[in-house]
Amino acid sequence: MSYQWLTLWRYGDTFLSAAWLTLQVTIIAFALALALGLISALAKSSRLAVVRWISHCYVEFIRNTPVLLQIFIIFFGLPSMGITMSAFTAGVLALGINVGAYLSETFRAGIQSVPKGQLEAAWVLGIPRSQVFISVVLPQAARAVWPAIINNLIQLLLGTSLLSAIALPELTGTATVINARTLLYIQTFSIVTVIYLLFSNIFSWLGNVAGRKLFHPALVTSSKRASWWQPMKWLTPTAKGGKTS
Repeated sequence: MSYQWLTLWRYGDTFLSAAWLTLQVTIIAFALALALGLISALAKSSRLAVVRWISHCYVEFIRNTPVLLQIFIIFFGLPSMGITMSAFTAGVLALGINVGAYLSETFRAGIQSVPKGQLEAAWVLGIPRSQVFISVVLPQAARAVWPAIINNLIQLLLGTSLLSAIALPELTGTATVINARTLLYIQTFSIVTVIYLLFSNIFSWLGNVAGRKLFHPALVTSSKRASWWQPMKWLTPTAKGGKTS
């Protein structure tokens, strides 16, 4: 069996390139999603009905249609209208637009969680609305929805696997090609699975670290290690007599 793994060792650089491309798509698409989500959340509280309607249509359309269909529309549909783009650009755009719709609702919930009394007090003091949003609303809203933001980041990372459908050589697409050449199904997809697990846990860890550094008091969330251990809690001896619970 060892020779099978040695065969895949020759594709080490290919796996690394695919992992790097996956990270690039994830980071750029998430930056786009953050911008779209925040703009859409603010648009939903706009005084203009047409702005609220546009934001509502965007969120409802994206959240109620398959993300793979959205990828196909952007990559295969837009060229028929004279708009052509690479698989990388189409993938970033599709995933950014998709996750942005979900972040819109996340941000809106965070903004609504800020007590109205604080806003009224700031307005009475004559603080400009833009300054109120930046100094009062945004920090509290971000703290309230920070775990959900990190969860959306991880979901976007996993969603990059769908871009193999438009021949982008990210992790899943690259694994499919290598598998076709070697016919080593278990070994090839096991490597990709481990890479996805590694990236997901790194993002989760970075999110926890950022939550402790950015917010005061520090935002402490339960680690994945703790959640993995929880189902096996019954195996842990209790303090009295070493019996299991």
